[in-house]
Amino acid sequence: MLFSLGRSCSAHNVVHSIRVSAIYSTHRRAMMSTLSSQPQRPPEAHSSSNAKQPLKDSPPVVVPTAKSLSSEPASPQVAARPPPIPKAERPRPTIRSTKAVLSMTPTAIQRLRGLLNSPTPQLIRISVRNKGCAGLSYHLDYVEKPEKFDEVVQQDGVKVLIDSKALFSIIGSEMDWKESALSSKFVFNNPNIKDACGCGESFTVA
Repeated sequence: MLFSLGRSCSAHNVVHSIRVSAIYSTHRRAMMSTLSSQPQRPPEAHSSSNAKQPLKDSPPVVVPTAKSLSSEPASPQVAARPPPIPKAERPRPTIRSTKAVLSMTPTAIQRLRGLLNSPTPQLIRISVRNKGCAGLSYHLDYVEKPEKFDEVVQQDGVKVLIDSKALFSIIGSEMDWKESALSSKFVFNNPNIKDACGCGESFTVA
């Protein structure tokens, strides 16, 4: 009795194992069939690793800005220059008698006024030249207008012109008019004279 029961249990276990194995095989074939029916995805390229590596042979791309679009620089705006201002003519320097350049006696002023009131007005221009035994002598010219560098001395409405080169030789002098039976002329009382010749025609200054 016990032997038959053991044989019955063993046969039951064998049948159960066969059934489980058949179910497992059927289920596996179904899974494999399902997997084979799905489309296979291509292998992904290693883009992440390749993207990190810069291209060695490719030059950098420079995007031009608005300022670099034009190759030629813009010409600067130059303002028009104003027309030149005409230079006003400088008045000739006038040295008053109060500066002690030259003073005139009433007799000299009267003579000079007569020259200015004549039909052909004339001015006296005083200069100094090398002449005589002492070295320098006065030289008077009758002129119509002063020269470029002449100094103008005014006193009591009359004018006398002085050559700029003679200014330091006669500065502080007094101009007078002398008349005699033999001559009539302008004479100068010059405080700068150091020596003079006997005739009085030439002199030297200190």
